Amino acid sequence: QVQLLETGGGSVQAGDSLSLSCVVSGRDFSTDTLGWFRQAPGKEREFVATILWTKSTYYADSVKGRFTISRDNPKNTVTLQMDSLKPEDSAIYFCALDRTRLSWEIRTTVDQYSYWGQGTQVTVSS
Repeated sequence: QVQLLETGGGSVQAGDSLSLSCVVSGRDFSTDTLGWFRQAPGKEREFVATILWTKSTYYADSVKGRFTISRDNPKNTVTLQMDSLKPEDSAIYFCALDRTRLSWEIRTTVDQYSYWGQGTQVTVSS
C-alpha cells in the first residue's frame, strides 16, 4: 500500500522560511514524478511544484524563485523549501505521486497524480 506523509508545516511570519517533507512508503519512487499542491479555504487545489525522475523541476509562477523542490531517492523523500513566504502562501500543502514510471511529462493538474498525502497546514501572518 502506497502512503505519503507530509511534515513540516506551521505558522510563520511573512518573509520567513519553512521546509516541508514528504516520505513515501510502499513504493520505490525513484522513477516517479512527485508534486506539491496547495489548497486555501474556499479555493480549489492548485499546483505548486513538481520534480521528475530526472530531477528536472517546474514551478507555478506564484512561487517561482521562492520555493525549491528536491528529492532524495534513497530516503524516498521529496522536500519543498519555501523562502520569502507571503500571507497568500497560507494553505494546506499536499504531496502527490504519479505512478507513471520514467515519464518526461510535466504534470500540473490534480487528476494526473495517483496518490496523495493528508496534507500539512502552512499559515503565514503579515
